[in-house]
Amino acid sequence: MRRTARFLTALAAAAFVLAPALAEAAPGGRSSSGSRGARTYQAPPPTNTAPQPARPMERSATQPSAPATAGAPGAAARPAAAPGGFFARNPMMAGLMGGLLGAGIFGLLAGGGFFSGLGSLAGIMGFLLQLALIAGLVFLAMAIFRRFRQQPAPAGMPNAMMREQQDAPRGMMGGMGGGMARGPSQPVDEVGIQAADYQAFERNLVEINAAWSREDVAALSRLATPEMVQFFRDDYAALAARGWKNETRDVKLEQGDLAEAWSEGPRDYATVAMRMSLVDWTRDLKTGAITEGDPNARTEQTELWTFVRVQGGPWVLSAIQQTG
Repeated sequence: MRRTARFLTALAAAAFVLAPALAEAAPGGRSSSGSRGARTYQAPPPTNTAPQPARPMERSATQPSAPATAGAPGAAARPAAAPGGFFARNPMMAGLMGGLLGAGIFGLLAGGGFFSGLGSLAGIMGFLLQLALIAGLVFLAMAIFRRFRQQPAPAGMPNAMMREQQDAPRGMMGGMGGGMARGPSQPVDEVGIQAADYQAFERNLVEINAAWSREDVAALSRLATPEMVQFFRDDYAALAARGWKNETRDVKLEQGDLAEAWSEGPRDYATVAMRMSLVDWTRDLKTGAITEGDPNARTEQTELWTFVRVQGGPWVLSAIQQTG
């Protein structure tokens, strides 16, 4: 009986682990995938459309340990790792423990045992009490120091600039279908995104979903980077392994705004928050039964899509990030 219970528990746990990789397998697989150049592992700024922080990349060809190109826009300086462990960062505690260890070693060399230098049991308890009091004072001093230490601003942005950015009025971008607009504050736009660029982002959103539903890898290769196309292939394979097919239709951009745009050499990047409504469902190819979603109901979702172009060429999808 216990074996059966353990087996069922393990089976349920395995199903729980595998479910997110297969559930809701619309373009991107409802995961954070792709690359954002030197900013792949930096969270995009919040916007009106996506005020919640973006989830970090779960699938990316960009290695987090790879150093950013010197001088590249958005390449954040990595803080130097603190040398050593706890005692290296807390020399007072290291001194106390060193003294205790030294006393023990001296006692061993003298032939009286490790704690012989501390005397009787009462002496040992008194010494430990003193040690606890000193340690408490050290930790209290460290806590007070942390409390009064000023909270650092984001890299390269003084506190005054942070307040100005938060208080900046929201600028609307006219002439763009689907309600594309700027974020709650003026986004960092080093590229100079125009109305035609927003229209391209919205068009790519619709065309990528259509190509995904048709399983048109050739079209996806035209609309996305090779890295994203490979992730699409992986998602197709995961669905096929279960005999499923995911489809989306009637994709409509309800609201969108720019999070940030920057350049890295010949490449321009733009991360856009998009709230879309669509019909999204998954069916079993053998039985035709609906396994996820509803082919007769519209749902909404918000994602951050990053597009890249090379030397002024067409924008292509390079990353999809989930929010919250």
